[in-house]
Amino acid sequence: MTRKISGLKQLGEQTRLPQSPGDAELERVPNPHADTLYVARFTAPEFTCLCPVTGQPDFAHFVIDYAPKDWLLESKSLKLYLASFRNHGAFHEDATISFGKSVAELIQPHWLRIGGYWYPRGGMPIDVFWQHGTTPEGIWLPDQGVAPYRGRG
Repeated sequence: MTRKISGLKQLGEQTRLPQSPGDAELERVPNPHADTLYVARFTAPEFTCLCPVTGQPDFAHFVIDYAPKDWLLESKSLKLYLASFRNHGAFHEDATISFGKSVAELIQPHWLRIGGYWYPRGGMPIDVFWQHGTTPEGIWLPDQGVAPYRGRG
């Protein structure tokens, strides 16, 4: 039996892929453990967007860690939001920071960090890291698990 969560427009519904991040809608759900300090992690190893200058595709591995307060990030809306960048031009820094800020604004967590591990363009990877808030004391925070780029070495 499936039940509809009030206020959600995408979960449990057939949803079209948004054509741009401006068309995408991140959604949140109530945190049933708002009284507990913990970390949730989303990993998106196949993020793509376009270089705003050349139009060539760029690829990244995103790792999003956050310590929720009252809200959780709804995963289907996150998948659609990330996919909306596929035909959108954005520099690595802009895509990573805009993504992090959008999530932080929506769910207002205790703390959030995003690691954007970008695959090399022109032989040089550009990794982008952003944090919202101070890392809470006493939480278990594993390494993001993405090895630094080593090329042929």
